[in-house]
Amino acid sequence: MQTPHHAAKHPAPAILTVTLNPAVDVATSVERLVESHKMRCTHAQRDPGGGGINVARVIGRLSGNAGNASDCVALYLAGGATGQMLRELLDAEHVAGVCIDIADETRENFSVRETSTGREYRFVLPGPTVTAREWQACADYLASLDPAPRYLVLSGSLPPGLPADAWAQLAKAAKARDTRVVVDTSGPALAAALDAGVYLVKPSLGELRTLTGRPLAAEPEWREAAQQLVREGRAQMVALTLGERGALLVTQDRTLSAAALDVPVSSSIGAGDSFLGAMVWALNRQAGLDDAFRYALAAASATLLTSGTRLCSAEEVERMAAEMVKREASVR
Repeated sequence: MQTPHHAAKHPAPAILTVTLNPAVDVATSVERLVESHKMRCTHAQRDPGGGGINVARVIGRLSGNAGNASDCVALYLAGGATGQMLRELLDAEHVAGVCIDIADETRENFSVRETSTGREYRFVLPGPTVTAREWQACADYLASLDPAPRYLVLSGSLPPGLPADAWAQLAKAAKARDTRVVVDTSGPALAAALDAGVYLVKPSLGELRTLTGRPLAAEPEWREAAQQLVREGRAQMVALTLGERGALLVTQDRTLSAAALDVPVSSSIGAGDSFLGAMVWALNRQAGLDDAFRYALAAASATLLTSGTRLCSAEEVERMAAEMVKREASVR
């Protein structure tokens, strides 16, 4: 990992992911959650977490060259002992990264799987307060990249201290340099980023409902809401993830839909990040929309097989993508 120096220009990777509120994800399990009782958990699994970091982890695995900074780099903010642990976890996975040091402590998120029911409970902390100077260091680093990255992935929540248009500010600056901006966030931050206009947005159905203020009860309404974002110029592509119902991909002239693969679910954490990572990886390789969409669904499904935030393996993604090709051929 490296902390950037802003005086010099930096060579850009093809894909740069940005995570402003990363975490160390702690996952464990217990037989049953019982109020006010001491519950004996299994061994705690710790993984690097946060939207853009997870996207970079998946891209590195699919590229087969984790740690190659010419392909994908994860830019993130981190501080304190938890921030140091995050750096070490990323180093252990050979994820190429640039860390901007912050004074406050990086957060931990916590998930517990109740083995008696299979239910998963997730506890998400707000994160450290980021100062104006720390935020500016992130923007300065992006401006220092020469040439600009082909894709900029802005993913995850905003930490305390940042304005709701933080992602939108980065998106505008990147678009001015002909970078394809990809956004995966929620709430006011998502609305502001879409007002700036992006290449690809990946909302969940819940996030799209919040954005539009509409119930979106059935598939025709999902399609129309996604198509409206494209018509208004807020996104060139909308990848709508629907959990166990699959996903939709909407562009100006195409709408693709696919059912989810039937897989046993160990954990759903990181499935959306895996979907996005595989899609950007495929698009960067000049894959067609059908192939990119297929890989995205395969990566999300493969991630469901793993516990905590371990995410998908390249081998499992390839196997599931091939399975999808066979499934599509069988219904023609």
